Amino acid sequence: MKRYIKYLLGLTVVTGVTTSSCKKDFFNRPPQSAITLDNYYKTNDQVVASTNDLYSAVWFGWCGKAGWSITELMGGNGRTYSSDVVNFENFSVTDANFELGGAWNSLYIVVAQANALINNLPVKVGAGVDKAVINNALGEAHLFRALAYFHLVRTWGPVPIIENSLDYVSNYQINTNPIPDVYKFIVNDLKFAEDNLTKMGPRSGKSSGRVSSGSASALLAKVYLYMQDYQNSLAEANKVISSGEFKLYGVDVAGKTFADLYLTANNNNEESIIQLQWSATGGYGKGNPQQASFAYNSIITGTGDGYGVLAPTFDLQDMYESGDLRRKATIMLPGDHYPEINQAAGGYTLPDNANSQGTHAQVKKYVVGTPADNGGLGAAQSAANNTYMMRYAEVFLIKAEAIMAGAKTSSDPEALAAINKIRNRAGLGNLTTIKRGYYLPNPALKLAGAPANTPKELYRDDILDERRREFAFENDFWFDLGRLDGYNVTSHPIAISIIKNQDRGTSDNSTPPQRYGNEYNSTVTDANFRLAYPATEVASNPKLKDAPVPYVFK
Repeated sequence: MKRYIKYLLGLTVVTGVTTSSCKKDFFNRPPQSAITLDNYYKTNDQVVASTNDLYSAVWFGWCGKAGWSITELMGGNGRTYSSDVVNFENFSVTDANFELGGAWNSLYIVVAQANALINNLPVKVGAGVDKAVINNALGEAHLFRALAYFHLVRTWGPVPIIENSLDYVSNYQINTNPIPDVYKFIVNDLKFAEDNLTKMGPRSGKSSGRVSSGSASALLAKVYLYMQDYQNSLAEANKVISSGEFKLYGVDVAGKTFADLYLTANNNNEESIIQLQWSATGGYGKGNPQQASFAYNSIITGTGDGYGVLAPTFDLQDMYESGDLRRKATIMLPGDHYPEINQAAGGYTLPDNANSQGTHAQVKKYVVGTPADNGGLGAAQSAANNTYMMRYAEVFLIKAEAIMAGAKTSSDPEALAAINKIRNRAGLGNLTTIKRGYYLPNPALKLAGAPANTPKELYRDDILDERRREFAFENDFWFDLGRLDGYNVTSHPIAISIIKNQDRGTSDNSTPPQRYGNEYNSTVTDANFRLAYPATEVASNPKLKDAPVPYVFK
């Protein structure tokens, strides 16, 4: 906590600034020595630019390795041999883990940056700034503060709610607050954002990349879903859908496919609800770091990185039915050809011996190729493609789940229409009944060399499985597992059962490969669903270890 309080001091005066002639570059700034709070928020352009950092650099610590280590390794979508993060995969991560601390600091830096705007802008803004511009900037700050807290509470459970970071510069010891209070705080922020952000009409083509009132409504639908407030979740989802603001690639936007969502050229497309805006020319810390970790080799990236440190588990690979168009856009299998990567050489084909993490597959999602493949944009560990924090496809799956309201089966036509819209975009047929929490024979038993410990039946959940296929490697699946038993619980029998039946293991080099069976999944316990507070934070703020204290809402 001490670290992000110190970081705030560097942001109180200077936030991300653009000039009116360079609005597309979120990182152009005037000399810092020329800026003070008293002379800064004087024009519409300055106020608009004041929120820029909320879309980018402050999230770098989450997006670099920490986010996918927590969500994809722990959730069972990915596996790694990388010593710095393998402990997330085997549920042995400790409070001293560097990436754990990086996640905490990154998210609280977002909170601090948002707080600086929320507390300074209203009292320092110039008289000539349009009221709508002020309200929109405050709405952006409230939305991103809510988004940061949504990540914090789902990762650690009780966390400190901080509305003005400057209150703790001299004394940064503060109690955590109960999970329901954190969710209430998130809802309040999103309601403010919904009321104050610009209300957009139907979109056509790419947007500026900034969030809107519809973005707040969509995120609010998701938060309500986690709270099992199905009525409000459905109302918000329907509000977003009926607005016509967003569109599905390949359904509402002709000539586009699921794979096109992840091309740099399609940043800020019609399906994007919230995207991080990485700099097209920024260096390390300002560009998208995901390709550097995900890409199998430097031939793909052309920038010397491409470490292949995260690979799809066999369990995730088995989730994709034959004909699912999302598989190739999410997972590279040996022999898969991608014409959009290494275009100068006629495209890229994953070699037959590609096997960086023991599962004979690599990650494709967020892997976009060389700078030449991306209009000259990008650099080492700094790609120019944006990171999704929420897509329109999720609103339909939220709607289906909210309609079911905890039921095990449903043939409701609206729920079916919602989930089938996403399935059809992926090339799959319609469901006639949505089923949750059922078992099917394990198809892996039919594979040659299926290990002896392969479970005979697999837990299936039509909505959970659809979410997994749709949002793999978008840093969400661990959180989906964590809410199956309730959002404010300490016991997770359903989630633990799923994890213990996942195939997280490796294989040999046979054709087809002989799998060695499950790995690391027998050690998961209820305690793993709330990660340890980073040791450095506890050392400076021992109150993190105390019982949560109810928050006094203003």
